[in-house]
Amino acid sequence: MRRRDQAARGLTLTLRFAGDATWEKTRRLTAPSAHDDDLRLLAYQLMDAAALQRGRLTGLVLGADDLVDAGRVAEQISLDTGREARLLAEHVSDRIRAKYGARAIGPAGALRRAS
Repeated sequence: MRRRDQAARGLTLTLRFAGDATWEKTRRLTAPSAHDDDLRLLAYQLMDAAALQRGRLTGLVLGADDLVDAGRVAEQISLDTGREARLLAEHVSDRIRAKYGARAIGPAGALRRAS
């Protein structure tokens, strides 16, 4: 979404179980966002709401709802320096990926040794 300069106002989780039963839940954000932390937290809340125990899951779809132009989203001033640092790192990561490719930067645990 950030690459397309979009922000989501909500997420929808759709689960499909064996026997073609489906479960769908939508949650909205307090403000439109395209930031990993905001979307990840909302996705976890949706998964918790599903209260999965022993159901045989055959499909899972997580979709962003009500996309808006990120340039029109007002930036909230935050006093949380940790969050501000993560948002800055996210912005820098996006610029590196745009310049050097999608695989140029990622989690250190996913990197292979050179030797």
